Amino acid sequence: MLRWILSCFLAVSVLLTSCSNGGSVSASASPTASATASSKPPTAATAPASPKPSASPENALEAALAKFVQLKGTATVELKLKSGTVKIELDGENAPVTAGNFADLVKRGLYNGLTFHRVVKEPTPFVAQGGDPLGNGTGNFTDPVTSQPRYIPLEILPDGAKKPVYGEILPPTQKPKLQHKKGAIAMARSQFPNSASCQFYLALDDIYFLDGSYAVFGYVTEGMDLVEKIQMGDRIESITITQGEENLKQPV
Repeated sequence: MLRWILSCFLAVSVLLTSCSNGGSVSASASPTASATASSKPPTAATAPASPKPSASPENALEAALAKFVQLKGTATVELKLKSGTVKIELDGENAPVTAGNFADLVKRGLYNGLTFHRVVKEPTPFVAQGGDPLGNGTGNFTDPVTSQPRYIPLEILPDGAKKPVYGEILPPTQKPKLQHKKGAIAMARSQFPNSASCQFYLALDDIYFLDGSYAVFGYVTEGMDLVEKIQMGDRIESITITQGEENLKQPV
């Protein structure tokens, strides 16, 4: 988990995901990623530097996570559909990276005008999925500064734990604090846990079998009846942050 996050910055590498299902809701094991660092041997005129104590895993994780946008608290967003407005509360206290990534994309206006490209209601209500710039389930957000896709690690806080687990699917015996109850908003991804980018989905019913495999980061607080009416192809007129924008912290 930590190796994946650090490799994104130490090796300046980008996690590659399969475009064929780049944002679909599916789960499987994650490939490993590694980073290598080159070093110059000291010359005769230069004494080798004194060894520095290695950083603790906890400090290294915090330093790696500081490279991501984070929501340090809660925020409220309004999703405007042709049928009305849906209010969603983002939980940055329990999912700071996932909620921060979504809030940042909302602030950028990425979702305005995009569609819900996948809506599953049969045989039972499942999800309404949107947020793909390509509109077909294979798109990701490309950072205009780096011209590279932005991916975030899978972030799940186990129930009773103090800090989220990153890059790992929880075992069936371990339940997350943020569960897939009706009205949950979570990030879609490919089969690799650390491949979420910009596509999100809204739970149309209690779908707890996804718990521990996908990152929930908030819940619908008003307008669930409008969410239930979403059809494939329906357009997101806009999503805006109405409260809590001051809790959004950019990378250091």
